[in-house]
Parts: sequence; C-alpha cells; structure tokens
Amino acid sequence: MEQLKKTHRHFIIFKPYGFLSQFVTNQTRRKNKKMLGELYDFPENTMAIGRLDEASEGLLLLTTDGKVSQFIRSNKIEKEYYAQVDGEITSEAIENLKNGVTISSEIGPYFTKNCRVKKLSKAPQLPERAKKIRDERHGPTSWISITLREGKFRQVRKMTAAVGFPTLRLVRVRIGTILLSNMQPGEVIEKTDLL
Repeated sequence: MEQLKKTHRHFIIFKPYGFLSQFVTNQTRRKNKKMLGELYDFPENTMAIGRLDEASEGLLLLTTDGKVSQFIRSNKIEKEYYAQVDGEITSEAIENLKNGVTISSEIGPYFTKNCRVKKLSKAPQLPERAKKIRDERHGPTSWISITLREGKFRQVRKMTAAVGFPTLRLVRVRIGTILLSNMQPGEVIEKTDLL
C-alpha cells in the first residue's frame, strides 16, 4: 500500500511583546503567561523555528516540519534584528559588535561570530509596542540593525549590553528572504512553504 505523503503547514507571525514563543500544553502551562496558541488555531505539532524571548517582538516562523525548522535555525540562514539601545551608540561599539564580543551562554563565556551591524539614521516605522518604552526625558536612544547567522539565548541583548548600550526594544525584521514588512503584532499568515 502506498504511503500517503504528509502535508506540512507553515506560518509567518508577528510575535507581539509579552508572548512566549511556545504553545500551551498541560506541561508548559504557565500562570498569567501569553502563548502563541492564543493568536491562531495552529495545527497539532506546530513548533516555533527558533525563539524570541517574552520582551522581544517581530518575525517568527512556525512549522509542522522538523527538517524545515532545523534548516532555518542553521547558520546558513541570516536573521536581522532592529534594536533600540540606551544612549547614542558609538562607532567603536558598532565595530566591537561586528567583530564579536564575549557573552554568557549555557556552557560558559562565548565569543560571538562576526556579524553585520549598522546604525539606523532614524527610528524604523514599527507598530507601537504594547508596553511603553521610556521616553527621551530619560536620555537619548538610538537604533541599530544587527544581522546574525547564529542564535544563542538572548544573544542580541547580551551583545549590546557587552558594549555598554543595553537593548530597550528588540524586533526581528527578517529571516532569510522573509520580511516582517507591514505585518501587525499578532498577525498570522499561512504559507505553502518557507524556503
């Protein structure tokens, strides 16, 4: 008897601030925490491809296909973030970020790989965040674009802190060729494939 080929499903979402990059099950239910399953009726076995921490926002890909997930999480695929940092970031800090900095990881100190970093000349056009970010009365802020091919836990936040400019807001805007574009927080788009 011929085996029926399983049809996988894929999704692009704008993960809002305050959501965890996981789904509610009896094992993972957390009190007063918002989960991705509240945004859409996802099929069983849907997984987030990589994660964004609770305070981070932006592009998140979901799939029911483990092979697709593994490939997108690999160092073959770029991930671009916009980070609003505390203070007017210096060219020296940007060079240090590009060349790698030491951050903490699950296995001890980790030196980040070379990456692309540039200061944005003006704040990007993004939807307002659910929780207000402090305003300019508390000092200046600046925005950078940082493009990585790796993804350690809270890596961008740790990197900007390591050069003296803590991240106030973090939004992933691109994964490979997939862009956040004009999506709104909580929006979900189903795709036939992600590659």
